Amino acid sequence: MPIVLLLLLTFLLPGARAEDAGMPPSTTESSSAPGQGLPEEAAPGEQGRALDEEIQSLKKDVVDLNRELFTLEEELLFPANTQLAVFLSMDVGELFALDSVQLRIDDREIANYLYTPREVEALYRGGVHRLYLGNIKAGSHELVAFFTGKGPNERDYRRGASIRFEKAVGAKYLELKINDRVRRAQPEFEIRDWE
Repeated sequence: MPIVLLLLLTFLLPGARAEDAGMPPSTTESSSAPGQGLPEEAAPGEQGRALDEEIQSLKKDVVDLNRELFTLEEELLFPANTQLAVFLSMDVGELFALDSVQLRIDDREIANYLYTPREVEALYRGGVHRLYLGNIKAGSHELVAFFTGKGPNERDYRRGASIRFEKAVGAKYLELKINDRVRRAQPEFEIRDWE
């Protein structure tokens, strides 16, 4: 048994001794007469129930700590004053079937995502995909997005869209939106700045 589990069991089980777990006896234990200062023996069912409750409590604490660590990690890796997030959304998709999106900022590729049919279906139903989350310095930048898929008449289709934007101190959010323009029988690709 790993030593951590042995230590945990030693503390959790009433009346458990280090010798029972195969560990040397602790030198800090005081020698006392049998039965003196020891808790009364609990019934086996009660002891098991108490152990289950303790384990569930420990599991909950681990989940809470994990959540806090994830939040701290996000704040450290992507501080709000340099954060850039790019989201993708689309409408019904009758004129364009999305396969992939490539993102470039200032001629540097930052994301390249290949969509599964299930993900595309979720986008058709109103879902929004966070395509990119990263850090960028303040100043003027250009975002270029390339969309690849099947266009009208099931032909291979590749189009691009770009936007110049100013990154100030604080988080910046951009949205890539794919729309069907029925009148022109063509899909339309736009990039919006969420103020």
